[in-house]
Amino acid sequence: MDSVRNLVHGAGLGLRRSFLGEIVEQPPGNVDFYEVAPENWMTIGGKFGKQFRAMTERFNFVCHGLSLSIGSSDPLDEQFVRQLKLFMREHGIKFYSEHLSYCSHGGHLYDLMPMPFTEDAVKHVAARIRRVQDILEQRMAIENISYYAAPGQEMAEIDFFNAVVTEADCDVLIDINNIYVNSVNHSYDAETFLRAMPAERIAYAHIAGHYVEAEDFLVDTHGAPVIDPVWTLLGKAYELFGVFPTLLERDFNIPALLELSKEVDTIQAIQQHYAAGRQKQVA
Repeated sequence: MDSVRNLVHGAGLGLRRSFLGEIVEQPPGNVDFYEVAPENWMTIGGKFGKQFRAMTERFNFVCHGLSLSIGSSDPLDEQFVRQLKLFMREHGIKFYSEHLSYCSHGGHLYDLMPMPFTEDAVKHVAARIRRVQDILEQRMAIENISYYAAPGQEMAEIDFFNAVVTEADCDVLIDINNIYVNSVNHSYDAETFLRAMPAERIAYAHIAGHYVEAEDFLVDTHGAPVIDPVWTLLGKAYELFGVFPTLLERDFNIPALLELSKEVDTIQAIQQHYAAGRQKQVA
């Protein structure tokens, strides 16, 4: 099954309804691709539906799921996956990503819960990822999540993550902010974690802001600007692995589109810096 690497390029932005009309009228010139949660758009019609179609006809899109609950013990929602497949084909969406987590147990929990870092969980979730990929007829990308507790932990987070993506033979959505947040909350070195990520599987990245509850406790809110240490970690990822597509997420306290565009500019500036550095090394 083909990788979803290299299907999008450059700098991206998570599309939100609050600025959809503005983007349709005057799309930012610095955004190379957009991302949507399919659950929020698959059944939409009317004005928003027409505006969304206008965007997907002009720009590259990817889907980032919220509700598949890939790690749950509940039956896999194959009907949703089949509907997703049709939605992606209808709009020419490049590929699908989801969180390495679960959000249901006999009903939806409305939060992304951490997987137990165990061998049994590796086998369970990898089999479910493979099934999703079989239905989609395309590899999907799995995201490393932020988490605040690790019950039943038998292995390190990075070892669990790498075991899952290897067993499932899927691609990776690397979330830079989640690495930083977890490194603070769980007292590990962010760069060491980053270096252990499977570079050959990275399809694209997320970058976002977070809330500082305390010096040693960060909350992944996607509700604030990206801070300097997270930008620095993104640069380190490019230095280690080469430049890959990177998307800005903002879900709460959404500012004016101009402010979001400035952060997309920062992504592009860092990408250009490290791309130029690699070209010099080759030369």
